[in-house]
Amino acid sequence: MQANQKEKTPISSDIQAVKQYMEKNVGLGVSFDLGVREILIRDTMMQMYYVNGLCDTSFIIEILETLTDINEQEDNALDVPIYDLVKNRLVQQSVEVVQTMDEMVDQVLSGLISIIVAGSGKALIVDVRSYPGRQPQEPDTERITRGARDGYVENIIINTALTRRRIRDERLRFEIMRVGERSKTDIAIGYIDGVANPKLVNIIRDELKSIEIDGLTMAEKTVEEYLVNQGYNPYPMVRYTERADVGANHLLEGHVLIYVDTSPSIMITPTTFFHHVQHAEEYRQAASVGTILRWFRFLGIFASLFILPLWLLFVLEPHLLPETMKFIGPQDDAHVHILLQIAVAEVGIELLRIASIHTPAPLSSAMGLIAAVLIGQIAIDVGWMVPEVLLYVAIASIGSFATPSLELGLANKYMRYLILILTALFHVPGYMIANTFFVFFLTRLNTLSTPYLWPFIPFAPKALSNIIIRRPVPGRHLRPRILHPVDRTK
Repeated sequence: MQANQKEKTPISSDIQAVKQYMEKNVGLGVSFDLGVREILIRDTMMQMYYVNGLCDTSFIIEILETLTDINEQEDNALDVPIYDLVKNRLVQQSVEVVQTMDEMVDQVLSGLISIIVAGSGKALIVDVRSYPGRQPQEPDTERITRGARDGYVENIIINTALTRRRIRDERLRFEIMRVGERSKTDIAIGYIDGVANPKLVNIIRDELKSIEIDGLTMAEKTVEEYLVNQGYNPYPMVRYTERADVGANHLLEGHVLIYVDTSPSIMITPTTFFHHVQHAEEYRQAASVGTILRWFRFLGIFASLFILPLWLLFVLEPHLLPETMKFIGPQDDAHVHILLQIAVAEVGIELLRIASIHTPAPLSSAMGLIAAVLIGQIAIDVGWMVPEVLLYVAIASIGSFATPSLELGLANKYMRYLILILTALFHVPGYMIANTFFVFFLTRLNTLSTPYLWPFIPFAPKALSNIIIRRPVPGRHLRPRILHPVDRTK
């Protein structure tokens, strides 16, 4: 059951009752990082609750010094209630009043401090958060040769600030909510009011609020599975980015961004297949150079899907090759069936990729050399494989790594396996059926009511030309029609 459905416990006017509640329900006195500071202000007891490690200690000390100074100052405010006096002395930029224990505990466990004055029945929530984490730096998965080197981090406050630094529009909105009965993870929806489709914003907001789960330990990935109901579909239905400039650019186009605390990856919604094949590097170069880079990237994606199955088809049906290309295919008889050779090579490369993730960086290069030079060459020498198998498997793998989206690269790899199997079983009909199924499968996908293959299917020639050719920015005056933006003109 969601926290907002539980019966709310009001804050007692007796602060000792509040302390007992914290000891019984929150672990005060058991959890070493949960603390309380009690001070006396003009014969009235005050309590401050905090979590070590999530608060900036210097701010807490400053607040305590300010409040204790009340006892030493001679002024005409002796008849002012202590609660009002304390509230007036809090000079922090964010001070909120809550009246239930549930709200107070949620805020304290989020890194804010709670100040309770005896007899008030209220808690003053002061934002002095200082979350542990790294500073913005360029993400490893989206490097560029020229441009900004900052990127999103695990702190949602820093991430929204990086976005607002690039879009100083008064209509930029960040709606925040908490998801997870136990984790109470902060999630923010970012959009530009007057640009983003209000229906899309409402759908995303309602979907996020309907999530019922203990916690979001896997952060944005768990949110994605609730948001788009992906099931066992391998193709990514949202786009992830760790670059603040990429996120800001999509906001200006009319997309909605989802920020999840503890995650450096921002979700861009909605997205199509072609959103996953573009990279920031293309927009950091001249339009002509960016176009060529994009074509090379498309070529790599095509190779990751179709080159290896096509080569297998020519090996199985050599009569399909013209005389000038008869050199394609193994020249000598192999001891192992060609499909098994491909399977062993594919599994080996996948294991190498997985091992590189778990291997310390100084050792990963040595491991790659061992796999490529020793294992590959020995496999050829002993007759396990023919050289062409390793060549085409390597080309397909390079195409997967050249795909800007890691999720799309992995999905294409698994689709390649399906095409390989059907080609090996049924030769030409299998190859044609597999490719037809691939296109048909993608046409059936929709992400938040957005066709996955737009603008190819349904066909939108002008939008498709913008994908094939990287046009100069001054020549792009319209936002994508598929997003249904309120204001189509940039």
